[in-house]
Amino acid sequence: MKLSFTTLGCPNWDLDTILSKAVAYGYDAVDFRGYLGEMDIFKLPEFSSDLEKTKQKFKEASLKVSCFSSSVRLFTNTDQELRNHLEELEQYGQLCKAFHTPYIRVFGGKIGDSSREAALETVTNNLHQMLPIAETYDVVLLLETHDDWTNCEYVEAVLNHVDSSHLQVLWDVHHPYRTVGENPELTWETLGEKITYTHWKDSYVKENTPRGYQLCLLGKGDIPLQQIYDLLQEKGYDGYYTLEWEKVWCPEIEEPEVAFEQYVNYMKQLAKKHEITK
Repeated sequence: MKLSFTTLGCPNWDLDTILSKAVAYGYDAVDFRGYLGEMDIFKLPEFSSDLEKTKQKFKEASLKVSCFSSSVRLFTNTDQELRNHLEELEQYGQLCKAFHTPYIRVFGGKIGDSSREAALETVTNNLHQMLPIAETYDVVLLLETHDDWTNCEYVEAVLNHVDSSHLQVLWDVHHPYRTVGENPELTWETLGEKITYTHWKDSYVKENTPRGYQLCLLGKGDIPLQQIYDLLQEKGYDGYYTLEWEKVWCPEIEEPEVAFEQYVNYMKQLAKKHEITK
C-alpha cells in the first residue's frame, strides 16, 4: 500500500518539515497542492531556480512526488481561461519530468448555467488541446470526482468522448458517497478501469453548515472506508492512497501533526482487517 498526503493539509510546513514528517510517519510520497500559501508552486524558488536542491532533498529522503495537484479546470468560460490552464499544465508537465512524477490532477470545474451536453462539448474540445501537453511530457491527467463532475456517469461521459491513455480518474472516495449518495461499488463498476489514484478523507453529516458535513479524522465519520479499501484490494488497485486533509479550507480540523500520523495508523488497520476477513 503506497501512502501519500497532499500539502493542502500542512499549509505552514516548509520543505524540510514536509520531508522529515513524511519519513517519520511512514509515507512513500508527497502530493503537492500548494506550498506556504502559494498554490502555483512552479512560481516558487523551490520549484524553479532551486529545483535541483529540492530534487536532491527528495532523493536523500527516499520519497517520491506522487502527483502535482493543479488548479486546472477542463470546463472554461473564456479563451483566456483556457490559455491560462494550458500554461499551467505546461509548467506542471516540466515539474513532472524533473521529479519523474506520472500524474497531474485536474478538475472538471463548475459548469454554471451551461447544459450538461454543452459542458461536455467544451470539456472535450479543451482536452483536445490539453492532452498533447500531457503526451509531450508522458504524464497522465487525473480527472477528480469533484465539483460538477462528481457523479460517475458524468466522468464516464468525458472518458467516452476522449479516448486517451493520458486521461485517467482520481477517485476521491469521499465526495461521490457524501455529496451525491453514490454507492462505492457503482463508482468502481463505472470507472474502475480508469481509476489510477485515490484521495481519502472522512466526514459526518452536519446540518445547517455550508457543506452539510464536517470533515474529521479517518474512522471518526461514516464514510464506508473499510468497504472501499476492501473493494480496491479485491479489484487489484495498486495506486496511491493519498490523504487529502483540507486544512487550508477548513482550519478548524486537527493539525497535520495529528492527522497525518493518524492516517497511516488507520490505513494499516484497514489493511489488517482486510487480511483477516478475506
